[in-house]
Amino acid sequence: MWILLVGLGLWLMTSVAYAQSDADLADAYFQKGECDKVVALYQKILRKDFNKIYLRRYVSCSIKLKDFEEAEKFFKRQQKSDARFGYLYTLYWGRMLEQTGQMPQAMQKYDESLAQVPSKDINAYKELSDEFREIDNTEAAIGALLKGRAAAGNETIFKMELASLYAQTGKTEQMIEELLSLGLAIQNKEVIQNYLQDFLKEEKDQAKFEKVLYEKIQRHPNETFYAEMLIWFFTQKKQFGKAFIQERALDRRLKYNGTKVFDLGNLALQNKDYNAAIQSFDYLIKEYPQGQLYPYARRMVIVAREEQVKNTFPIEKPSVRKLIDDYRKLLSELGQNNRTLEAMRSMANLYAFYMDDKDSAIVVLQDAVKIGRAESDFIDKCKLDLGDIYLLKNEPWESTLLYSQVEKSQKETPLGYEAKLRNARQFYYTGDFELSKALLDILKMATSREIANDAGSLSLLIQDNTGLDTSEDAMKEYASIDLLLYQNQPELALGRLDEMLKKYKDHTLADEILWLKAKTYAKMGDNVKAVENLQVIVDKYAMDILGDDALYMMADLYQNRLKDKDKSMELYQKLLEKYPASIYAADARKRFRQLRGDNL
Repeated sequence: MWILLVGLGLWLMTSVAYAQSDADLADAYFQKGECDKVVALYQKILRKDFNKIYLRRYVSCSIKLKDFEEAEKFFKRQQKSDARFGYLYTLYWGRMLEQTGQMPQAMQKYDESLAQVPSKDINAYKELSDEFREIDNTEAAIGALLKGRAAAGNETIFKMELASLYAQTGKTEQMIEELLSLGLAIQNKEVIQNYLQDFLKEEKDQAKFEKVLYEKIQRHPNETFYAEMLIWFFTQKKQFGKAFIQERALDRRLKYNGTKVFDLGNLALQNKDYNAAIQSFDYLIKEYPQGQLYPYARRMVIVAREEQVKNTFPIEKPSVRKLIDDYRKLLSELGQNNRTLEAMRSMANLYAFYMDDKDSAIVVLQDAVKIGRAESDFIDKCKLDLGDIYLLKNEPWESTLLYSQVEKSQKETPLGYEAKLRNARQFYYTGDFELSKALLDILKMATSREIANDAGSLSLLIQDNTGLDTSEDAMKEYASIDLLLYQNQPELALGRLDEMLKKYKDHTLADEILWLKAKTYAKMGDNVKAVENLQVIVDKYAMDILGDDALYMMADLYQNRLKDKDKSMELYQKLLEKYPASIYAADARKRFRQLRGDNL
């Protein structure tokens, strides 16, 4: 008996060795391109055990040798002798026919291969679909998956694969149906949203998606998945007003207590859609006067209106006065307490910077400090605000004292960096450029990009305009005018800038003077004069540091204020051509494409 077992073992080892030897030899010949030596070996290997890689190589070599008759005989034999993989032999027979230009015959073989799949072998349908997809026969790939789904009696399988194929063939509605039904089944919006971002690139496809979702919501009003997907879609397109309508409907039906509407309001505010933000917070105020979010919504609706007022030029004093009245009503209703401390800060800054009522601002901040004395960060923020107000009052030493206190208490924190930046600006305004630049150079390494950029810009301005002018007279005059603008005295500042431009027309500050004039006119709402000054920079100082800044600001003014689409596109294109390395290049390219009508 043991002799028989040993003999059987030796026979198996020899068979494996021969098989291994055949495979190695075939690989070696194939790598060398010696197809005439390899086809017989691949036939021998495939007769013993199916291997798709070897089948592919066999077809490749048969085509190269043009040995089609022998290949067809081999395929016929294998269909009978290896029926389990007969569908794949038929498929590769079709691939050989297609690559030799016999497309009708190839299509026939593809149909035959689909019919030969074992009915219960669901994975075989998926494999066949992948093969069809590889040769760009997407219709056959779809057909294989649909047949596999029918064979399994399970409508939930192959949804992601079918969605991808439908997207590839432009069948957008079928793609949307597959993804939405999958998302509903697995209750996972994030997965579906990630795929939709890849598939819904065209405006027409996005319109179809919106239409399908509205239809789904009408047919299935109690299914929240579709409404939530529509809200996500609108927020992706930054259509926060439409998102609010859907979110409000869900909130009323499902009693979310306004939490999702509150989040949407904050998102709209971050994206500067002030109307949608105001709508969201107003809804919370009216619907949930006793809710936990009520005091926050009361404050945030005023914050949204405040941002709207501050970003509408020129800023109107009656609008600011109404904001202050709104804050007063808020404080009267909710009281002066920890929940309303930030509202008090906002009201103080409105008094100081927009109503020129610095004394009232100081009183409000002092009251806030008394209430919030246990919160050190809040106290330091108030100190920065007070420092700003003292600078408005032309009391720079009081300002620097407060800024320095915050620097000391907030070392190596964003608030501490902000205090150092304000101190540096204060020294710049008062003409102490050496000390200002020393602080700014430290801040260029700050962790906050915004602070580092601001510090770098001001440091460069000082460096470029003090080195050659030992008296520093021009720079001191420029800085004093900049302080006037900080103190909200634009008319006086513009008169001084005009005088300075005449006096220093050949100075290195000339383009900076024009730039400051342009920004001031824009802030006052005089867009035409802003453009005139920017145009001078573009014409005379294009190669200086402000050349791309001027072009970008002009394009933005034409786009958003003067509503001249063609001119703004022309300027964005000019910026891209003339300053391809500009920090504005990416945004200019995006805006140009949006104005052109591209779908981004």
